[in-house]
Amino acid sequence: MADPAMSVSPYWELTFDADGDVDQGECDRLLREVRQRGVGDLIVFSHGWNSQRAGATRLYSRFFAPIPKLAPKARIGYVGVIWPSMEFPDQPIPDFPHTRATVAGPTAAPALDDDTRHTLLDTFPGNATLIEQIARMLDQQPAQDAELEEFGRLVRTLVEVVPPGPQAQFGADTMAEGLPQCEPRMLAVGCTAEVCDQFAQALEHLASPQPPGTTVEFTLPNPWKGAREMLRQAAYYAMKRRAGTVGERGLGPVIGRLAGVAPEVRVHLVGHSFGGRLVSFALRGLPEGVRSVKSVTLLQGAFSHYAFASRLPDDARTGGVLQGQQNRVDGPLVCCYSHFDSALGTIYPLASRMTDDDRSFAAFDIGRVLGDKWGAMGHDGVRAVPGTQALTLAEALDSPLPTSGCVNVDACAVVCHGGAPNGAHSDIVHPELARVVLAAGRIGRPTAATASPV
Repeated sequence: MADPAMSVSPYWELTFDADGDVDQGECDRLLREVRQRGVGDLIVFSHGWNSQRAGATRLYSRFFAPIPKLAPKARIGYVGVIWPSMEFPDQPIPDFPHTRATVAGPTAAPALDDDTRHTLLDTFPGNATLIEQIARMLDQQPAQDAELEEFGRLVRTLVEVVPPGPQAQFGADTMAEGLPQCEPRMLAVGCTAEVCDQFAQALEHLASPQPPGTTVEFTLPNPWKGAREMLRQAAYYAMKRRAGTVGERGLGPVIGRLAGVAPEVRVHLVGHSFGGRLVSFALRGLPEGVRSVKSVTLLQGAFSHYAFASRLPDDARTGGVLQGQQNRVDGPLVCCYSHFDSALGTIYPLASRMTDDDRSFAAFDIGRVLGDKWGAMGHDGVRAVPGTQALTLAEALDSPLPTSGCVNVDACAVVCHGGAPNGAHSDIVHPELARVVLAAGRIGRPTAATASPV
């Protein structure tokens, strides 16, 4: 019987904890039923910034809804991945219900509203006193730099820079995306005031963008608005770490088990934001010899555009943490990106630079593009992978996609709505993007074995 909250059937959910351990009952049900239901193609979708199962299920239902009519003869099954990520309640998501905090706007005041407090408590359980101290400081906004440094100490404690257990190996990301280090510079002792000033400037820039070529003299905005953004980015730093853990230790092995009981099922991975990182790390967690993943589609992926690179532009001796993992896919790895995603175009590279850069933050010019070194693939696509093809959305939909390798698809024709500071980062529920998923996996079309190469 179909789930009334879900637009498609058969649909399963897989729930993982922060260490990548799967809900065994859900996993066993999937492994048992996928062959019983005659599934030929299984689309596995992972959310990114999200803290509630209901929100994730709603996203999956809306994204999957057009697929049965787009591929009416395909025997498709659907999986929604649920993992303990976090979404700040003031993030505007196109076409989704707005909380009071969202209506007020993310730059209206630095204080934490009740919804955000509850979200932090759910994401970092056992830290009620610490979260109340952080909320009190954001509310009072003491003027001394020493108080900002105390705020930084509280945030460091909350996110556990080097956590216990399996997550420790997925520490702070450098430009190579995933190399562990002791402490991200953004959270280092003595840097909080500078970090808060830079985030405050970035938020001002996003709220009041200037025409290209305009030179703007920045006055220093309220650093406590930057402090709130620092808290947000520190929480996302922890979520990024979790995404790698859940992908490699959780989803990858589950796909391996599925290949063992249903080798004929073709798996298609889809990930939004940090969910793109999760499904990409799942490739690294696949058991040796498993070739059941037939496509990967990344929607506004919130991780380094050099993640799959064999050589980094600034260091030819080093590659991205996922170098070569696209070869674990028996089909293409498609990266949909949009320059309207200001979360990945401005805030992400700024936070990435602050994570691993010894130069003074004061040298940062907000009018200068940071994206070349520190950018995310959801803003400008996969970089430094030879043979990567570049297509517009129309081109991707008008002809067969390549049968292997990395493919960049500029999706700005549809991924273009959303307000500051995140822009179009969550504007992904479009039938055109569902069609990209089907095209990447050749779902409802001839398989890679019988199709002519592009």
